[in-house]
Amino acid sequence: QVQVVESGGGLVQPGGSLNLSCAASGSIFRVNGVGWYRRAPGSQREQVALITGSGRTHYTPAMEGRVTISRDSEKNIVYLQMNGLKPEDTAVYYCNLLVPGSEYWGTGTQVTVSS
Repeated sequence: QVQVVESGGGLVQPGGSLNLSCAASGSIFRVNGVGWYRRAPGSQREQVALITGSGRTHYTPAMEGRVTISRDSEKNIVYLQMNGLKPEDTAVYYCNLLVPGSEYWGTGTQVTVSS
């Protein structure tokens, strides 16, 4: 049984920073990639960032330059450092684990950017 758990969300003022964590546990033998997604109220889910199994990173243009995705392979944790947060970044942020033949989602962590 594979589990994915996000943490690190919260309330932050505009211009602030948060570091989200995505911890994976269970029988994971190979990771093809880990992505961070978000869903704002009334909007569709969108990808924020992705790190592939080889370590390549991809960012959505809306957040490029303000976010950094990184990983600790020994601990099976992927981080999303977000800086310069804006009210429009308010959303539930989800982690998606890609393994051969399957994918797993966490339940999300709420990020609220407000003064």
